[in-house]
Amino acid sequence: MATTHTAGPGIPAQPGPVPAGTIRYWAAAKAAAGTAEEPYAARTLAEALGAARVRHERSPEFARVLLRCSFLVDGAPVGTRDHSTVQLAEGGTVEVLPPFAGG
Repeated sequence: MATTHTAGPGIPAQPGPVPAGTIRYWAAAKAAAGTAEEPYAARTLAEALGAARVRHERSPEFARVLLRCSFLVDGAPVGTRDHSTVQLAEGGTVEVLPPFAGG
């Protein structure tokens, strides 16, 4: 279900509903988050990850793990793209993948 966007400090307000979906954590990211998945309400990957950092601010390991992770958005690799340019979709999925042993 989409929600209405309220701009934060330094974030311009954008009209219309904000997409809602699911963030899935794997391996060390799952351990640091303390959950396998949680919802997002964000327009971009940067917004979703920023909100996740705030939710898990009591776990300094969470922020450290995110720095090493790669991301898939609806099955597509994000790669080196700026997270603020990666648009999220209603009902979408963000996969948070820490480096795995062996490659």
